[in-house]
Amino acid sequence: MSWRRLRTLLQREARATYRDPFTMTILVAVPVGALLVFGFILSIEVHGLRLGVHDANGSAASRRLVAELAAQDTFRPEPFATREALDRALVSGGISAGIVIPPDFDRRLQGAGPGEAAAEIRVLYDAGEAVLAGNAEAFLRGLVASSVARIVARDAPAPELGAAPAGGSPRGVEVVTRALFNPTLDGTRFMVAGTFGFVLSFLTTLITAVSIVNERLQGTFEQLQVTPATSLEIFLGKILPLGAVFAADVFLMMVVAWLVMGVWPAGSALFFLAVSSFYVLTSLSLGLIFSATSETAAEAVQKTVLFSIPLVQLSGFAFPTRNMPAAVMWLAEIFPATHYIRISRAIYLRAEGPLTLLPELGALFVFAAVLIGIALRVMDQRA
Repeated sequence: MSWRRLRTLLQREARATYRDPFTMTILVAVPVGALLVFGFILSIEVHGLRLGVHDANGSAASRRLVAELAAQDTFRPEPFATREALDRALVSGGISAGIVIPPDFDRRLQGAGPGEAAAEIRVLYDAGEAVLAGNAEAFLRGLVASSVARIVARDAPAPELGAAPAGGSPRGVEVVTRALFNPTLDGTRFMVAGTFGFVLSFLTTLITAVSIVNERLQGTFEQLQVTPATSLEIFLGKILPLGAVFAADVFLMMVVAWLVMGVWPAGSALFFLAVSSFYVLTSLSLGLIFSATSETAAEAVQKTVLFSIPLVQLSGFAFPTRNMPAAVMWLAEIFPATHYIRISRAIYLRAEGPLTLLPELGALFVFAAVLIGIALRVMDQRA
């Protein structure tokens, strides 16, 4: 390999890329736009949902429970005089969830005699949106349980040392929760960490495939292939300038996520940037394969879009892979994006380092070697 020829190719590709205002706009605007959309608009966290409340008890304890729920940013309680009115609002979509406080809530909360049931609060929610509904139910159950526990602890008299509780058994609820790595259950952090994988997988492949197909249609790519430059030099000359742009995009996305959403990697930012830059080269290699096997830009776009569908569904970007059938879980392992998204979230959420991520890093290296080898072979065959 000649470093002089490689430097010439790099300069040529850099000028061609950086002088194209449309391409540069896409390269900068799309990653930042995707980050803001997935981080803010499509976040799976529960925030500000309308909560219908039918308080059939009307006691100080039930009012305090509603006030505790209103003090959180998760729900916005709205009172309903009857259970039927609450059901109608839930069915019509006027509210996202509801709770029903029974008439004997305060009595059962203070204590129940032998054989009597504990205080019960019925939780209702719209399960049409499965992910949001599951999060809403979990939040609501946790908030109600913790609020009841605080109310009971506030009202209960301090027992004398060694004295047995009088009357019925106290009906307080003790809830012990431990949310690892993301104590606030912030869905924005989860989506931001995954967005890097989506953007670097889809956009890099699309830009590379379309740009090289257009060069082939114009005849400039064939001109490169008849020069003394080797396939490796042409390969590096194509992907390194674009790789530099996407590495800058990664840094820009990190800064935007930090300034706009307050999300910064819990682990090493330099390690994350290095891994992301390496993954960019892997995705660019896939784009070269798509371009070399496509006759038109439209065909390259179709292949990229078809590739992006399983990428979104199976890589763990939006849906956890551990909830998938075993066969699908094995299928997901053949996507480089699956391993990169795991690394991204491990660094952003759990502050993991290179040693603990060696299996995922090793998988990325294997994918990179395979894809680069295939890209070089396909380029030789097209020469």
